[in-house]
Amino acid sequence: MNGEEARARIAAVEAAVHTAVVGRDVAVHLVSVGLVADGHLLFEDLPGLGKTLIAKSFARSLGLGFARIQFTADLLPHDITGGEVFDAEHRTFEFRRGPVFTNLLLADEINRAPPKVQSALLEAMQEYQVTSERTTHPLERPFLVLATQNPLELEGTYPLPEAQVDRFLMRLAVGYPTVEEERTILARRRQRKTDDVEVSPVLKADEFREVQRAAEDVAVDPVVESYAVDLVGATRGDARAEVGASPRGSLALLKLSRARALVEGRDFVVPDDVKALAVPALAHRIVVKPEPWIRGVRGPAVVESALARVPVPKLR
Repeated sequence: MNGEEARARIAAVEAAVHTAVVGRDVAVHLVSVGLVADGHLLFEDLPGLGKTLIAKSFARSLGLGFARIQFTADLLPHDITGGEVFDAEHRTFEFRRGPVFTNLLLADEINRAPPKVQSALLEAMQEYQVTSERTTHPLERPFLVLATQNPLELEGTYPLPEAQVDRFLMRLAVGYPTVEEERTILARRRQRKTDDVEVSPVLKADEFREVQRAAEDVAVDPVVESYAVDLVGATRGDARAEVGASPRGSLALLKLSRARALVEGRDFVVPDDVKALAVPALAHRIVVKPEPWIRGVRGPAVVESALARVPVPKLR
């Protein structure tokens, strides 16, 4: 599949998503790029902004299986992975699959789950498998997690371990709609006469996998690779950062830049791809020192500073 075919398919998917999601063009495009890059995405935003709707709309338009888990403090690992159940008729134990056995999993308010549940989900995210008792069960690909967390309400939450945060390819925000977009939301609701929104399937799961595989054929100039590595290194050298982005951040930039180039119809990466994705790909991997944190410095500020300091290369 060439870049133009991939661009047309993803453009059709985004158009289908926009039949349900009003506006949020940047967020929808970033989700497209992240899914094509075969990565897990973390939404950190307030309730009621359409995160669940975006996830369900993408799953429907891409022809993927979809499941949603509402994370709570009393959740147990087998509630998401499934477990061994005794079959009285055959007097044997059989494994019954949990909701994690799907293509696109919405992990709603992921930071409300206790550490054992986080550990079970981390295995699925990283290894694409579930271990129950002494048996390992592979997950069907693609397996993509779209997780949400509320950045304000922290009572009864368990902060995500840095190791798990680092597994997310990007951290995104949806943001409030504009006044005109919000009026359109209300107008569409009146016309539908129901809360349910129908999104037409555009691709099948196999076709989406073809698009993902095509991203691996996108060319990356060594100069652009060096630019990505220099940006990641600049976050580690920032005096305000206790921990900079890891090598996984460099890999994330590479995967996302290739996916962005493909989605925009190119078979090669340009420095603008790296620049556009640096903040969502790297900011959540940075731990800011206590004093700058008190002054309001966060990961995005460290990445923006790196973007300002590192010279942008020119392609031959």
